Amino acid sequence: MRQIVIVGAGECGARAAFALREKGFDGEITLIGAEPLLPYERPPLSKDGLAAAAAPKFVAAPERYREAKIAVLTGTAVEAIGRARKTVTLSDGRSFAYDRLLLATGARPRALPGMPGNSARIRMLRTHADALTIRAALAPGLKLAIIGGGFIGLELAATARRLGAEVVLVEGQPRILSRGVPEEIAAVVAERHRQEGVEIICGAGIAAIEEGADGASLLLAVGGRIDADLVVVGVGAVPNSELAEAAGLMIDNGIAVDERLCTSDPDILAAGDCCSFPLSHYGGRRVRLEAWRNAQDQGALAAANLMGAGEHIASVPWFWSDQYELTLQISGLAEGTAATVRRELEEGAFILFHLDGEGRLIAASGIGPGNAVARDIRLAEMLIAAGAKPDPQALASPEIRLKKLLAA
Repeated sequence: MRQIVIVGAGECGARAAFALREKGFDGEITLIGAEPLLPYERPPLSKDGLAAAAAPKFVAAPERYREAKIAVLTGTAVEAIGRARKTVTLSDGRSFAYDRLLLATGARPRALPGMPGNSARIRMLRTHADALTIRAALAPGLKLAIIGGGFIGLELAATARRLGAEVVLVEGQPRILSRGVPEEIAAVVAERHRQEGVEIICGAGIAAIEEGADGASLLLAVGGRIDADLVVVGVGAVPNSELAEAAGLMIDNGIAVDERLCTSDPDILAAGDCCSFPLSHYGGRRVRLEAWRNAQDQGALAAANLMGAGEHIASVPWFWSDQYELTLQISGLAEGTAATVRRELEEGAFILFHLDGEGRLIAASGIGPGNAVARDIRLAEMLIAAGAKPDPQALASPEIRLKKLLAA
């Protein structure tokens, strides 16, 4: 095996390329990305990166790719995969042969029906270019309307308030953070935003978006109109699986892979936001995760398995979000919770431990200022990975350290 091609020059693809070298692969590595920039981290785009309007946080400096002999093709899309001849064809007409192929094509923002494709007043946030455009508009007194009360929308709201913009956020569900975040924690986040002057409207779908010369307006399905200078849509993401589907690979909420990240073609792997995979900690339930940690972990795992290691997915899902001084962290998946135990920490921080019907810890959700919950969430992650069934009273007691439960 001499040629590995990686399609998708984001966090996952770049991590996989470097991991291949670290694991001793000495053949050719070609990393191909549609964006004009070298691989960079996306989480800062709605946080500090947006506020600073700075250069993106690159995964690695240009010289590191040269030193590792990783060929990086930017600003170039892959248009087709030829499975029979084991080639990929690029938008500029070139083709590359591969012995093994990794698809790390990521995801793109979900558009609303009828949303204009190229608008100065109605935007989405996914790339560094998107962040620069939005940042250029944010200023004291600007009226910003955000559609979507998930992590992206809320982080953008917090950043926009820091920059002096007026913010109204519209969420179609009865509350913000309805996907995977407990209601108790979502309520803390909502109250903190309201303290900063963010207007949050829940249970209101969007009937239409109208664009004018000086701004845009949201027409709510429940009635009412919101006028704004700028509208940003953040209603989830769609996996970039079209290339794989056209090549005849199995699709199931993204590119379907097994526990080793292998697609239905044994010479093609997929990793990161673009793929769905089974989680052994949750009975093999198939999930797709749009998370920075997952992109990193799967990049490393894909590298090992491209070289034939046959390793299985073993990591526990982990998510985080920074908003104002608060940090929210979640380990595991809380679906299937039969009982929840609350542990109070200092500075108003707290953690919710989620147990299934057999008493097994399946998730932990925490919120507090700075790193107040970080240590305990990390220990909870280890308990989840171990399949632990901790005593609920011990979980509730801040006097009993989780590390002790891990050793039990």
